[in-house]
Amino acid sequence: MLMTRIATALVLLPIVVGSVFYLERDAFACVAGAFFLVAGWEWAGMMRSVTQSSVNKPLRVLWCVALLGGMVLSELYRPVWLLTWLPAWWLLALGLVLAYPRGAAAWHRLPVQSVIGLLLLVPSWQAVVQIQDQGALGLAGAWALMFILLWVWAADTGAYFAGRALGRHKLAPDVSPGKTIEGLLGGVALALTVVGVVTWLVPISGDRVAILAVAVVTVLASVLGDLFESMVKRQAGVKDSGTILPGHGGMLDRIDSVTAALPVALAGFSWASLPGGL
Repeated sequence: MLMTRIATALVLLPIVVGSVFYLERDAFACVAGAFFLVAGWEWAGMMRSVTQSSVNKPLRVLWCVALLGGMVLSELYRPVWLLTWLPAWWLLALGLVLAYPRGAAAWHRLPVQSVIGLLLLVPSWQAVVQIQDQGALGLAGAWALMFILLWVWAADTGAYFAGRALGRHKLAPDVSPGKTIEGLLGGVALALTVVGVVTWLVPISGDRVAILAVAVVTVLASVLGDLFESMVKRQAGVKDSGTILPGHGGMLDRIDSVTAALPVALAGFSWASLPGGL
C-alpha cells in the first residue's frame, strides 16, 4: 500500500507542480477543472438518490454537466461575491457537521446535495485559478498558491503527529473518530509557525497580524472541509470517495481540505484588506 501511494504521488506531483508554475490562466483552469470534475463525479456518486438509483451514471453525468456549467459561468463572469461572500456558506457546513447524525435527513437528499456540491466545488476551483493567476500577499501567482497550500499541509502534518502523541479528546467522534482537539491545536500551531517563518524570510505584503489571522481561519476551514467530506462519506456508507488514485482513494479525498481552505483564504484577504483580496 505504501509503495502504491508513493508511486501515485510521483505521477501526480510533476503534473500538479508543472501546471501551477508553467501554465497560463486558461490552460491551468482546464487542468484544474479536470481534477475538480473527477471530484464532482465522486460527489455525485455519494448523493442519496444516485447511490440508490438504477440510473446511476446518467444522473452523475447530468450533475457533472451542471458542475461544468457552473465553473464556466464563474470564469466568464467572475462575480466578486463568489469569492468574498459565498465562502460564508461553510458556517452552514459547520452546523451540519456539529448536528450530525441528527440533522442528516435534512441534507442527505438529491436536491440539497446537488446544491451543496456546487457550493463545495465551484468556488474552490475558481479560487485556485484566481490565486494561480493573480497572486496574493505580494507573491506571484504560483508562489502565492503554494504558500497558502503550505498552511494546509502543515496543519495536516501537525494534526497527525500531535494527535498521535497527545490526542485524548475527540474533535467530532460521530463524523471522524480519529481526529482530536489536541491534533487540531497541533495543526494550527505548526501552520502558524510555518506562516511566521515564511513571512519573516520572504518579502510579503500586508500586515503580519492580519495574515496570521487569515491563516488561522484558513486552517480551521481546511479541517472543516475534511470533516464535511468524512460526514458525507459516512452517511453514504463508503470509506473513500472513489478509487481513481491507487493507494489514496478518490480525488475528493485528496482535495477535501482545499475545497474549504482556498475560497476562505481569498475571502479572508478581502475582508482583511490584504493584497490578493478581491
